[in-house]
Amino acid sequence: MKVWVEVSEERLAANLRVLQRAAGEGTELLAVVKANAYGHGADRCSVMLARAGAKWFGVTCVDEGALVRRALDAAGFHGPQILVMCGLLPEDVPRLAEYRLIPVLWTTEQVAWLARAELRVGVHIEVDTGMGRQGVLPGPELDQLLAAIDRAELRIDGVFTHFCGSEVANSELTQTQEQRFEAAIGQFSSTNRQISWLHAGNSSTLDNPARHWPWLLSLAKTIGARPMVRSGLALYGYCLEIDGPAASQVRAALQPVMQWKTRVLSVRELAEGETVGYGATFTAPRAMRVALLPVGYADGLRRELSSTNAKPGGWAMIANQPAPFVGRISMNLTVVDVTGIDDVKTGDEVVLLGDGITAEDHATLAGTVAYEIVCAVRER
Repeated sequence: MKVWVEVSEERLAANLRVLQRAAGEGTELLAVVKANAYGHGADRCSVMLARAGAKWFGVTCVDEGALVRRALDAAGFHGPQILVMCGLLPEDVPRLAEYRLIPVLWTTEQVAWLARAELRVGVHIEVDTGMGRQGVLPGPELDQLLAAIDRAELRIDGVFTHFCGSEVANSELTQTQEQRFEAAIGQFSSTNRQISWLHAGNSSTLDNPARHWPWLLSLAKTIGARPMVRSGLALYGYCLEIDGPAASQVRAALQPVMQWKTRVLSVRELAEGETVGYGATFTAPRAMRVALLPVGYADGLRRELSSTNAKPGGWAMIANQPAPFVGRISMNLTVVDVTGIDDVKTGDEVVLLGDGITAEDHATLAGTVAYEIVCAVRER
């Protein structure tokens, strides 16, 4: 393998403990391993997290849920619950029972698919309080969904919503979403349903708990449900920036768990005036020694990290020293400057993400967020 990921189980477990402490006693933490565990490997990370005590996992789809269930079963962890967070299609339904997956529902059409398959499973219902993606709207639409669920004899185990601005301290939008969620919970309560789980928060909510947690805990207590929080990015060592002392304490305790690596493919000397890469955007200002890496934007190394003589770009780490990218990052190849690093040779290990270069560093240079950087990482 020329490009690979290494995950620190010690750091992953430590991050889980940090987040569990932030959530507080009595609040369950759902470990989000969707999108291939944010590029870290859903199968390996789910097993590591289970060893550290995680009991709930969130996945993107049934295929990913099946992958995680197989990995957990093979490692001897048969009890964890797996929530399929991003919907399903009719062909996915038979595998819900096969892999013991919990579906998220929000339409009467989805309920009908389960009813036709005669599945009597516990489900979680997502309420759309302002995200505008998936979820049932409070009011008549929710009443229709509840009636369909009753006809299908499904059990509602959990109800949740998703905040669209939880990283913003004292967000008025979040307060509005809370009010809408309370109204929806009132509809559930009016039908005398017993809901086991209530969740509305993500990593950013854990990083900024001052307002959200009293509200969620109170709401859960009112209906006799257990509170749950869904943590994704923070498990892997990153959080979006939030103002406030509580946020900085949580964020400071997290550690990136990924090392994304490759090896030096070849080393060569450049004479002064030679150019590098597509468009000849970099000209050697002096004699240089450069190394070729077998990685590029097809593997998730962002093209925005390219450099010119006028604009420095990103860097990799070789022998614990920064090796700046030289010229344009191409599809499968990248050149780095190793002039100041002694004895670099073919086969030497290179760190693309890890100690000395983080996903936040890449995100800053690429004008994006750490989510996009880690999710794009590939192995081959």
